[in-house]
Amino acid sequence: MCGTTHIFGKHFRLTKKSHVTFGFERPCLWYHGAQSSSFLGHSYILRERSLRVEAGWFFKGGDQRLDASSEHSESANVDILIFFFQLDLATQVQRALNLEEYGTAQQLRNKLSELETEVIKQQEARRGSTSKSEAQDIAISILRRRADLQNAIQGENYALAAEIRDEISNLEAESLVHSAKAQLYENAQYAFRLGQKVRHKMFGYRGVVCGMDPFCCESSSWKEISHVEKLSRGADQPFYQVLVDVVANPNILVAYVPEEKLLAPDEPDMEMFDHPYISFLFYGMDAAGDFIPIKQLREKYNKPRHEVPYDPPEENGEDA
Repeated sequence: MCGTTHIFGKHFRLTKKSHVTFGFERPCLWYHGAQSSSFLGHSYILRERSLRVEAGWFFKGGDQRLDASSEHSESANVDILIFFFQLDLATQVQRALNLEEYGTAQQLRNKLSELETEVIKQQEARRGSTSKSEAQDIAISILRRRADLQNAIQGENYALAAEIRDEISNLEAESLVHSAKAQLYENAQYAFRLGQKVRHKMFGYRGVVCGMDPFCCESSSWKEISHVEKLSRGADQPFYQVLVDVVANPNILVAYVPEEKLLAPDEPDMEMFDHPYISFLFYGMDAAGDFIPIKQLREKYNKPRHEVPYDPPEENGEDA
């Protein structure tokens, strides 16, 4: 499974019979599992082989039309894989406690804490979760520098005062950026929800929403390759992590798609949807054909459980 994010490399012994190694190296996340790894009671068999998914950016002819792989996201795939490891480690901690293997449970709990710390750092860097605190820190710096400016003016050091004034202007502009980003993240409105089946307007493939950001959180190189600047709503619109049906398109595991390119089906989509991550992220399908996200996934994005409206059958030939 590929990824571009530099995080860390760890060795996790999840059970006595399984040894999983994973880490992050440029340009991909490497993963090797020799045995079965369990996530929330599901058994996912990892064959003894290396599985590598590459992103390919294809342009056809001179018109440079985008291929579906231009929206493939290695970082989104990495984000999901780390989420899998969190679930599995939490499950292994509980298993060790149930078996009264307290030493093993403590080791696993320590590894889980390390992983959660790294996840928080990555989320802050990727989604701007620290924008509000950064804006507050900058505001404090502005107050201090204004005091320095007043002292420089009183001391008739006008050259220093001019430098401090320019620094304050730059800090104020930076503060506005962080404040706007934090406000956008807190007030984001999404047209699609976790587990909802969607279809891509341009490429036509079926997908399932498994994550969301209030704006594009990808790298500048990804934005350039995906022509984000040409979108009618630009980068400041919701972007979704979308699982792509591997039967229709086996080369893209996870796409990162702007809201304006997605459609919800007009009728319930009850057709089979094939993807290796479905059984880990969702309980199953609801009556409308969408998938029901597991509790941990809803908590990750702070989303409530979606309830499908119930239409009772009509009674024929009888008056109420």
